[in-house]
Amino acid sequence: MTPTISHEIRLVSRPAGRPGPENFSLAQVTVESPAEGHVLVRNLFMSVDPYMRGRMNDTASYVAPFGLGKPLDGGAIGEVVESQSAAFKPGDAVLSNYGWREYFVASGSELRPVRREFEPLSLYLGALGMPGMTAWAGWQLVGVSAGETVFVSGAAGAVGHVAGQLARLYGCRVIGSAGSAAKVQFLRDECGFDSAFNYKDGSIRDQLASAAPDGIDVYFDNVAGETLEAALSALRLHGRIIACGGISMYNDQKPRRGPSNLFNITTKRLTMKGLIVSDWLGRQAQFQHEMGGYLRAGTLRSKETVVNGIDQAVTAFIGLFDGTNVGKMVVRLA
Repeated sequence: MTPTISHEIRLVSRPAGRPGPENFSLAQVTVESPAEGHVLVRNLFMSVDPYMRGRMNDTASYVAPFGLGKPLDGGAIGEVVESQSAAFKPGDAVLSNYGWREYFVASGSELRPVRREFEPLSLYLGALGMPGMTAWAGWQLVGVSAGETVFVSGAAGAVGHVAGQLARLYGCRVIGSAGSAAKVQFLRDECGFDSAFNYKDGSIRDQLASAAPDGIDVYFDNVAGETLEAALSALRLHGRIIACGGISMYNDQKPRRGPSNLFNITTKRLTMKGLIVSDWLGRQAQFQHEMGGYLRAGTLRSKETVVNGIDQAVTAFIGLFDGTNVGKMVVRLA
């Protein structure tokens, strides 16, 4: 076949603080036809996620840093265009880690087939993908139970809005925090949260205390910082914290001082557990069976903010730190 022209986003410099357009470039490349055992894929949707900010630093973490001058990578769902692998045929929908580009060639072993049962296919990057599984794994990690009161920060984001809905399905009372009145309304009206507040409206500690005057049992932390400190004050005896993310600090150039009230962990006998979703891949089938059931039944809503075009991918990514997304931020490429 004729070589395919594609575009990709590369990291050209490491951000100091908040990322800007100057840290990235849009390049045009030629993608050759696949060799034996390989597949040519056209990406339909790609994911942008807050964790990618950490990979832009030249420091060791739980995921390797992005290389300068090279295309970024991340979750994507695409369609097979040409196949030299017995496992795939043209038209198959596949998940990969080859995001931030329009086309790519990869070994069949690097792709995961998905059924077209759920539409749009971007669901496999959201509620049926890494964010949804992160939300699900968090509650498995601490063993949340019916009747408990849970608090989710960053609750209108990709992980948070699914985590809150799952907790509601598990019989919990659910409180969420978000960064705008519209997001608060979304949490209450569309996601079924029992209570939600705008953390910009005043003291987080006071607003949380008003929403949960008797305290909370579990805190699902996507934010860290001041919100974690508020949750430490609100947690009841033997409460639990799911340490999932800290988006409030991802662009900090200097370490912040930790919460002033960490001694609550001792006096209240709290448990705080870190969560990395890759540790849970062995239970992916269980997650997808459960989540698929909720989506089919219409008892869980998956919200997306969709940006169109590879040339808008950087804007979409930076927008995560400005709170421009409601639910999962995805970029439509085709």
